[in-house]
Amino acid sequence: MTVSITLVARLAASAADARRGVVRLHPEVLDALGLRSWDAVTLTGARMTTVLVAPGDGPPGQVTLDDVTLSNTGLSDGAPVVVTPAEVAPARSILLTGSRLARASLTPEIVRQALVGKVVTGGDAVSLLPQDIAPGMNAAATRQQVAGALGPSWTTELLTVATVEPAGAVAVRPSTVVGWETGPVTGQAPAPRPTAAPAAAVEEPVLPVEALIGNTEPARRLVEWLELTFDRPELLERLGGSARLGVAVVGPEGVGKLALARSAAAAVDAGVVTLAAPGVAALEAGTASQRVHETVGSARAAAQAGRRTVLVVSDVDALLPVEPVPLSTIVLDALRAAVATRGLALVVTTSAPERIDPRLRAPDLVDRELGLALPDLRTRTELLRRLLAEVPLAADVELKAIAERAPGFVVADLVAVRREAAVTAALRHADDPMIAQQDLLDAVGSVRPISMSSSDTLQTGGVTLDQVGDMAETKQALTEAVLWPLQYPDSFARLGVDAPRGVLVYGPPGCGKTFLLRALAGTGQLNVIAVKGAELLDKYVGESERAVRELFRRARDAAPALVFLDEVDALAPRRGQSSDSGVADRVVAALLTELDGAQPLRDVIVVGATNRPELIDPALLRPGRLERLVYVPPPDAEARTEILKAAGRNTPFAPEVDLAELGAALDGYSAADCAAVLREAALTAMRESLDAAQVTDAHIAAARTVVPPSLDPAQLAALEAYAQRRAER
Repeated sequence: MTVSITLVARLAASAADARRGVVRLHPEVLDALGLRSWDAVTLTGARMTTVLVAPGDGPPGQVTLDDVTLSNTGLSDGAPVVVTPAEVAPARSILLTGSRLARASLTPEIVRQALVGKVVTGGDAVSLLPQDIAPGMNAAATRQQVAGALGPSWTTELLTVATVEPAGAVAVRPSTVVGWETGPVTGQAPAPRPTAAPAAAVEEPVLPVEALIGNTEPARRLVEWLELTFDRPELLERLGGSARLGVAVVGPEGVGKLALARSAAAAVDAGVVTLAAPGVAALEAGTASQRVHETVGSARAAAQAGRRTVLVVSDVDALLPVEPVPLSTIVLDALRAAVATRGLALVVTTSAPERIDPRLRAPDLVDRELGLALPDLRTRTELLRRLLAEVPLAADVELKAIAERAPGFVVADLVAVRREAAVTAALRHADDPMIAQQDLLDAVGSVRPISMSSSDTLQTGGVTLDQVGDMAETKQALTEAVLWPLQYPDSFARLGVDAPRGVLVYGPPGCGKTFLLRALAGTGQLNVIAVKGAELLDKYVGESERAVRELFRRARDAAPALVFLDEVDALAPRRGQSSDSGVADRVVAALLTELDGAQPLRDVIVVGATNRPELIDPALLRPGRLERLVYVPPPDAEARTEILKAAGRNTPFAPEVDLAELGAALDGYSAADCAAVLREAALTAMRESLDAAQVTDAHIAAARTVVPPSLDPAQLAALEAYAQRRAER
């Protein structure tokens, strides 16, 4: 049975792997998939491609790809991708397409030498950089030949695999027959996705505006603007306006910005020319400038010939970052000339508007904006209904229940859910596959929303508040402050009050604050962004404040979401008492602005955790910010017993072991200490004999001498006094 794993696609930073068709996986993932170095794997995103795999030093949850491979999957950096071991056959023949320069300068022999050792699939874009990083691959002579034929730009030249024989994924060998596909070829060969290719006419199916579930109204607004610009420019000018049109379509990644632009253009019978900013930004400056001028020039030429044209620049923040680069001026001048062309409209898309060069928002460039929101429950349900319309479903499938478990999911995420559920159903029913409710629920649990980063997502592990022993008052307080505002917003609106913005959870270390938050997230089916306070601090001026703004932007994109600030006292100490040149003070100000600023937080709850609440700036704790304070006390005898039972549920105890008696005896022990006692007792039994079958009272007594109580009486007294003062207020 073939094993598949869903990982996060990350763009490689190493120049050594650039454009060579090699991906990197953590060694543990290689073992889980039964792979060895330089085996082949299939990557499934918006399309499928097959490449070689090698060990990497990244985290187990991600796969590292070069820009061309990422483009071949049809995904963006940070999107989920399915990795599956692949079988490849030796290629008998390959036909390629390429630019006129490549066809005229490169012989099939040179191209074959550049591709030897690579695995390709029909429709893939491939570079001429030899795959010379695998052991035994030496391609110095090939590099010299290709560089001599194409000049300095040879490293950025891309070819497209037109056909392969046999069909499927094939490995290029010295015996492979390589040729150029016959027929006229103009300009650079089109890659399978816009991010790796220059602009070209869109060939993907374009949905009508009415079919853009959740985005119909913004699409209609864009259609109205386009109709005025193309059909009635004289009316705009007579009324003192301008026939120029530059629109920024802003929204979370994967929400359908590019699809909206294409649908609106199709509704007014306009052609679309696409410039994929990330692919251009990855090129050398000279080549990138040429690519921009060629794309804008083709769009202007089409408009001047009388054809309505929409120039779409996707992910424009990659090409025009907030801190200008030398290429920025060239791009801005080219776009300004495009907007000034009669019959040409400019649409740029971005998921990070704060990262864009402000000059793009000038009145003569992009002066209008359309915002796309994340799908709400109703929209997600309708999207699932549309995606699963032609899929055989079991009778127990309830799409609304699936949508409720998928907060923050965009269209691309729901497509991934469908794919994961299909794989599970296919493995379970080889003859008559049918997707069941549990398949979809499991798929939702395995797919991380694009809006969530793998590095800062708090994994709940399936824990809910029902599995947290004791702490009844604490659990009720957290439920009211965190879950009710997200689950019952109508009740707050009906009573005319605003829901709490945030909560501060404080208590001695090791008493379960993080565990409680994990259980809370599991109960409410929330997206949780977890950040340790110190992680947002940066020595460079302005970077810490930017990190705070970025954190809350991601939370809004993933709403309903919970922002968990662990050790919040390190992030928001009392102002005026630090010696760090005011960095902490500016961070506190940024945090206060996000919590209670001009842009309100909707469907986002902030929870801070600390064991030093007296160090936090008082302004953060006033109503409207972290207004609810929840004290997590050290466990009493009954709670310690419950903790011991939970921690030792899989541990075989001798008959004489009484966990209730042990819980009463562990006065001064935190929840973490109680679990550590049982863990040390099991290790003590193993030291006596690796064949030990149970843990005895003697083992536990020995463990208690090794694991002393960690609760500091002085700190505990200070926390209880603080809680008493807050209660008296």
